[in-house]
Amino acid sequence: MKFIDEAKIQVHAGKGGDGSAAFRREKFVPRGGPSGGDGGRGGSVWALADRNINTLVDYRFARIHRADNGDIGRGADKYGHGGEDVVLRMPVGTLVKNEDGGLLVDLASHGQRALLAKGGQGGLGNLHFKSSINRAPRQFTRGEPGESCELSLELRVLADVGLLGLPNAGKSTFIRAVSAARPKVADYPFTTLNPSLGVVRIAHDASFVVADIPGLIEGAAEGAGLGHQFLRHLSRTRLLLHLVDLAPPEDGADPAKDARALANELKKYDPSLYKKPRWLVFNKTDLLSNAADADACARKIVRALRWQAPWFLIAAINGKGCRDLSARVYQFISSNEKGRDAV
Repeated sequence: MKFIDEAKIQVHAGKGGDGSAAFRREKFVPRGGPSGGDGGRGGSVWALADRNINTLVDYRFARIHRADNGDIGRGADKYGHGGEDVVLRMPVGTLVKNEDGGLLVDLASHGQRALLAKGGQGGLGNLHFKSSINRAPRQFTRGEPGESCELSLELRVLADVGLLGLPNAGKSTFIRAVSAARPKVADYPFTTLNPSLGVVRIAHDASFVVADIPGLIEGAAEGAGLGHQFLRHLSRTRLLLHLVDLAPPEDGADPAKDARALANELKKYDPSLYKKPRWLVFNKTDLLSNAADADACARKIVRALRWQAPWFLIAAINGKGCRDLSARVYQFISSNEKGRDAV
């Protein structure tokens, strides 16, 4: 299924049914009085977060969603039945925005419901207008129209850890090494075209979710490359792993300069992303002659960046260092979770 993370839809709640003006006409009941029932309420449109859905592709093709109108009231005190509600199932992590871009609801947890358009109230039958001075009322009210609006849907995947790096830095290989996810891996740039999620299991009851987005290039914040389309998916993560290709660089290549440029793209796109905890992960150490060379090369980059946060050496292709890195990541996430719960 194609990954779609944006869509525009129209939602129309149902109109309330009209009330009825009727009178009792039973045999032997002269002047029976009013008996017009109320109209039924119009159906509403709801959003429901469902963890079994992971894309908004359904809403690219089904853009208009209407709830049923309420039934009219009838004589003999018969009330109209309410219109059927429409429930739109959406992925967990969907943001629903109005026409002006204002946030209406953030579907952040499975089973969360939100009212998108309220159905119209049913009209009143004439039995409500009976009084001591108005014994035979002929008044009734019409049903109210339901709400209608155009909404924008934006999906932001829910993950504990986000991977970022230049194209071909080895992000997809890393996520394959630490989880059961199987994103495409090839020896050319921009192999990853859509975000991938993987569950990293440390123990039977210990795991975290990692998200891989397409590789970033300089100018991504202005729309260059593919990754800018998916940077929003990193906004919910608690930790960023910045993968750096430690393989022997091509002539003129500078890993430190590239890492600094990518960090600047994060800052330009969203300063809050830039401020997230970020660790450097030097990948492809298997392509260097020995471990000492890999360590020396990594330390040179760390010094050039004046890096203060943790950094790691791995070879995602054979899994070397990945288990230790995963354990450190889980330890960091667990400690942050406990601190947040305490607050």
